[in-house]
Amino acid sequence: MNDLLQRLSRLSAAEEFLDFFGIAYQPAVVHVNRLHILKRFNQYLNQTTVTDDMDETSAWNTCRTLLTRAYEDFVHSTAAREKVFKVFQDGQSVSLDRVRMNLPSQRGV
Repeated sequence: MNDLLQRLSRLSAAEEFLDFFGIAYQPAVVHVNRLHILKRFNQYLNQTTVTDDMDETSAWNTCRTLLTRAYEDFVHSTAAREKVFKVFQDGQSVSLDRVRMNLPSQRGV
């Protein structure tokens, strides 16, 4: 599996990972959710038994399944609903009206 890990370590963009594993994807979904998909993929990897002593075919298939699952999470949901990053987990939001009130042009500056 070390060879697989080395090849994965050279990838950085979500599209590179999806292409590497031969996963068909919608560019619009990836464009909006690329970091969320990769973070979720990492979370799924950390929950599985992909190990260095695993044969490469099994590891590749497991990684492909997990990445497909991570991608599909965002095809059928949103980043806010999936809460992958802490900013979404905290549940704090700011209304557009509050942002407008704090703009310099709205305070008479």
